[in-house]
Amino acid sequence: MIHEIKIKEGIDNLRFGMTADQITDIMGPANMVEHIENAADEPTTVMHYENQHLTLFLEGEPQVLACIDTVSNGCILFGQNISDLNERALVKLMVEKGYAEQDVEDEDFGERRVSFPGANIDFFYEDTNIFAITFGT
Repeated sequence: MIHEIKIKEGIDNLRFGMTADQITDIMGPANMVEHIENAADEPTTVMHYENQHLTLFLEGEPQVLACIDTVSNGCILFGQNISDLNERALVKLMVEKGYAEQDVEDEDFGERRVSFPGANIDFFYEDTNIFAITFGT
């Protein structure tokens, strides 16, 4: 499955700000739905679409799509397949598209996060391979 990420807009036909009903109309029922309290004691609904490799986070009142988590394999960003880009090439692409500010954090357990706050997107690496992307409004 190939997904097209649109910075601050959404992914494929899903747009930030959609309700769970609107998402279900497009995607069908989720494989699993969780209701959790986040750090700000606001309820969050998490919709898992395992076959699509998507996890959708709905927040606020009313709850709307605010964040998406996906695996990198097959994701298109600015017309390029992210899994084909090493970290240096990905950073270059983001800078070319106007997102120069970045934050990098290496975890003790080997994971590396490369974030672009202006785009509200995080890329997660294991060794030199990107494996996940989280992005939001």
